[in-house]
Amino acid sequence: MTQPATDSLDPAAQAALDRIKARYPQADPIGLLPGVDLTKIPVHIAMIMDGNGRWAQERGLPRIKGHHCGAKNVQVMLEACAAIGVEVLTLYSFSTENWSRPDDEIQGLMEMCVAYCEHEREALKSNNVKVRVLGRREGMPKQALSALDSLVEATKDCTGITMCLAVNYGGRDEIVDAARSLAAKAASGEIDPDQIDAAMLADSLTTKGLPDPDLLIRTGGDFRVSNYLLWQISYAEIMVTDVQWPDFSQDEFYGMIRRFAGRSRRFGNIDSES
Repeated sequence: MTQPATDSLDPAAQAALDRIKARYPQADPIGLLPGVDLTKIPVHIAMIMDGNGRWAQERGLPRIKGHHCGAKNVQVMLEACAAIGVEVLTLYSFSTENWSRPDDEIQGLMEMCVAYCEHEREALKSNNVKVRVLGRREGMPKQALSALDSLVEATKDCTGITMCLAVNYGGRDEIVDAARSLAAKAASGEIDPDQIDAAMLADSLTTKGLPDPDLLIRTGGDFRVSNYLLWQISYAEIMVTDVQWPDFSQDEFYGMIRRFAGRSRRFGNIDSES
């Protein structure tokens, strides 16, 4: 396929394209998102993959079948993100609140976690996907923890897109854990309490070293953040679609990227033209 001409790009857009191509040589953001300012393609996207159970129930299927179908869509989104230069994709896979679901569904989800890690490990590695896991280890089944640890270890040297799996994750818990960690360091004299600032707290979170999400996408139609990345999404743009996760397509995703690129992100300031 003939690549679109890039000789008319301004310096900032050319720099953005060079950055994208350095990480993903096969990426084609110009062809896939014609007319979109390359400097406005989000670096980090967080997704709440909602609607799996309802999708299955509407079709007369067990809820776990919806989760199986939803898991297949992860690869679709990984490929869609890499193709336009997104560097980090964080997926809300299992929240601390999800333990209140029926026992058979929880068991099915944990078994799915193990199966996904084992079946997708080599494919993720060959596609240069680096995996990180966010969330508390306490309370997780040993087999699931072992599978996640093996996946992280197998992909630790990958340099393409980073996929963060939020498993047994809660935003409030994460902030509490960070506060406890800083409090312990202050109590031991390792740090001065007066030196604790936002940057130090951010470095105590499980997302240390990652840029904050630029865009939060929620499928399934609910307008809430559900205790997800509460610290990190302070300035994220938020988009919600009624489409349920198993049906969330690349076209729908790219439409959201176009809308994101058209938004003015002021970070508390005013538009430059105002």
